[in-house]
Amino acid sequence: QVQLVESGGGLVQAGDSLRLSCAASGRTFGSSALGWFRQAPGKEREFVATISWNGGVTLFADSVKGRFTISRDNAKNTVSLKMNTLKPEDTAVYYCAARRPYMIAPSTHNWEYDYWGQGTQVTVSS
Repeated sequence: QVQLVESGGGLVQAGDSLRLSCAASGRTFGSSALGWFRQAPGKEREFVATISWNGGVTLFADSVKGRFTISRDNAKNTVSLKMNTLKPEDTAVYYCAARRPYMIAPSTHNWEYDYWGQGTQVTVSS
């Protein structure tokens, strides 16, 4: 059974940094693009960042560009999201997601991801 498990969320102050990690099990995701999405209370899930199968291409939402970075380690079957200069508006549940095998291109669309984690809460206080 495919499983994605996020970790690293928590309560931080504005301006702080956090690193989220996502570990995959059940199959390898070396041939899949991976992504991070988030959902704030009362809002729809939105795209945050995505990375191609080999890490060569990354895309970011305008709201996090220059503050967040995404990386992956295919040997460990993990993907990470480093978040710097956090703002209160970054508060949300963060989800990692994986596309199906051989879907190597990064995507900003949540409907193009087939596997999802359970989410990890990030709260940024002002």
